[in-house]
Amino acid sequence: MTFEPESSARRTYSFLGPVGTFTEAALAQVPEARGQEWRSVHNVGEALADVVSGRSHAAVIAIENSVDGGVSTAQDALATMPGLRIIGEYLVPVEFVLVGRPGAKLEDVALISAHPVAYAQCLQWLSSTLPAHAHVPAASNVASAMGMLEGTSDADAAISPPGILEHHELELLASKIGDNADAVTRFVLVARTVAPPSPTGADKTSLIVELPEDHPGALLEMLEQFATRGINLSLLASRPIGDALGRYRFVIDADGHIEDERMADALLGLRRFSPKVIFLGSYPRADHAVVRYPERYSNDVFAEARDWLRGLISGEPEA
Repeated sequence: MTFEPESSARRTYSFLGPVGTFTEAALAQVPEARGQEWRSVHNVGEALADVVSGRSHAAVIAIENSVDGGVSTAQDALATMPGLRIIGEYLVPVEFVLVGRPGAKLEDVALISAHPVAYAQCLQWLSSTLPAHAHVPAASNVASAMGMLEGTSDADAAISPPGILEHHELELLASKIGDNADAVTRFVLVARTVAPPSPTGADKTSLIVELPEDHPGALLEMLEQFATRGINLSLLASRPIGDALGRYRFVIDADGHIEDERMADALLGLRRFSPKVIFLGSYPRADHAVVRYPERYSNDVFAEARDWLRGLISGEPEA
């Protein structure tokens, strides 16, 4: 019996299924996943557990939506499951359609199956077009339609991504029903802990930070670790730790890479300040936007300051 070398072995990527979801659309953007095995799972926890156990090389999960903000289930999972690292991010425009069984008509729709997030993003259209409708929650945007087709749901129609029409025989009742035409969902590619990819100049660093104690100014002290080093935050979200009321952890996206001197210095400051800092990864931004910062926060300035301090300690004469 012969074995293929590890480099040529097919890799498995987990995603929230079934086929036709926005998560699958995000996975389709991952170059290294093309031609590999795609494993459909039922929830974020299962996707990340696949990675931790080694069943999958990596997983794609939704982390943030431009309309609804952070995806709490994903943020909480990343905060509590060790051994994970974000290695990339991808943006997927969010567009919804209303579908029914073959032959269905829009005017006959009374009960609509939809994932709660999708339902909330289509509520204005639904209220004006079908004001008497009722909503039944679904586990995913595709599961809403599948339950209707398979008879496990009594819904007359379902809110789904447009891609579902490519996989199943459904009646298109209405398209572009989302209330925000510019809605975008951000997905991240999560692997087991590895060294971050090299800096590109257009990078993002994701962290989860806990405050040492609840006192006036504690949050300000945490934010100062970034502000005093010229680092912009593109995401700051609070999530309850769960052990007591009033205890929160903060999910942070900071512009820059851990190999940038200013970011490394900020992480050292956080480490001294916080009882728990989870480094989720430094990776290229999906929008490829180059990170801008004042010259006083450049790598050379930090290096010169360290050299100056070493000279003072060693007794070198000042130039």
